[in-house]
Order: sequence, then C-alpha cells, then structure tokens
Amino acid sequence: MSSTEPMGRRERKKAATRKAISDVATMMFLERGFDNVSIREVADAADVSPTTVFAHFPQKEALVFDEDDEQRDRLVSAVRDRPDGSTINRAIHDFYATELRANVDEHGDDVTRIFMTFLNETPALRDYAARMWLRHEDALSDAIADELGLSEPTAEIRVYSRFILQMQLLVNDTDDQLGTLDAGFAILESGWSPIEARLARTTDEHR
Repeated sequence: MSSTEPMGRRERKKAATRKAISDVATMMFLERGFDNVSIREVADAADVSPTTVFAHFPQKEALVFDEDDEQRDRLVSAVRDRPDGSTINRAIHDFYATELRANVDEHGDDVTRIFMTFLNETPALRDYAARMWLRHEDALSDAIADELGLSEPTAEIRVYSRFILQMQLLVNDTDDQLGTLDAGFAILESGWSPIEARLARTTDEHR
C-alpha cells in the first residue's frame, strides 16, 4: 500500500498557489507564445510577486509543468502498488494509458492536442520536458529493483527504465498516442524479433 501522507493546510495552500500560477502562465504562453511572455507578466496576471513565482518555479520552463514530483510518485506507485498477478510491464503500460485518458477527460481532446503541439513546437519546453522526465530514471529503477528483491538496480533494470521513460516522450510526440504506447510495450513484452517476422510475412503476402 502507498505510504503517502495527506497534505496539511500549509502544503495544500502552496500546491494550490503553484497550480494557479502554472495555469495562468500556460494560458498566456498558449495565447502569445512562450518567448513573448515575461515572468513579471505572469506574476501580475496571477496576482503574486515575481519572487513568489520563482519560489515555486526555478526557471521559466518549469511554469508549464506543475506536477513533476506528483508524476514521479504516481509512476513509482504504479510499480509498487500494482494489482496481484500484474507484471511490472503491464502495470506501467496501464499507468501510462490511464494518464493519457485522464488528461483528455479533464481538458478535452482538442485542448490536449493544442497543448501537445505547443509543447513540441517550443524547443525550450520540449528539451526541458525531456530532461525533467528522464531524471526519474533512478526512482523507477530503485522501485523495480526493490520489487524484485534486489539491493540495487542491475544494468538490465536501468536500460528497461530508460526505455520506459523514453517511450513516454515518443508517445507525447505522436498523434496516435495509445497506438504508439501499445506498440512500444508490445516490443518490450516480447522483443523485436517476433514483430520483425510478422511484418516480414505481411510484406511478402502483399508482394
């Protein structure tokens, strides 16, 4: 079971302020472009000081990503709290799929598509998102090693964890997100050789 403690009043207030600033900044970036909005303008629109903005977000790019720590914790929980009988691979696949569907349910398909296009077409944000997400490799590797009864991650676990995180970046960069997700995990589940053989047979049949 998860051991996460409920947030106190102070933590809830900080989280609410952080989310409010991020929401305002993201809307302004979408409307005017990332490079055309200053931190002071974000602070004024969110009715806080620039110092408060920097207290929650160390750099401008971070304003778009207000749930980094929460996403890391949910990723680790997907491994640690997976249902009995579920493999780690299946648990992470289902976690990714659930996150994708929840994002569409919350914001709508059109808004989600607009945001992902904005993210992928803004180099500073794209690079920041990749660095931010890949830094969860240690946390994921440690969780997997612990679940397998190992004192530390093996080379295989670290490679697998990097593949898993890189896959999410690929999913974010495609229009067919669920299709890409399923394809990626199918390769991780059974390897490339069976898929290569199937594709080769399909090609031969259409010649």
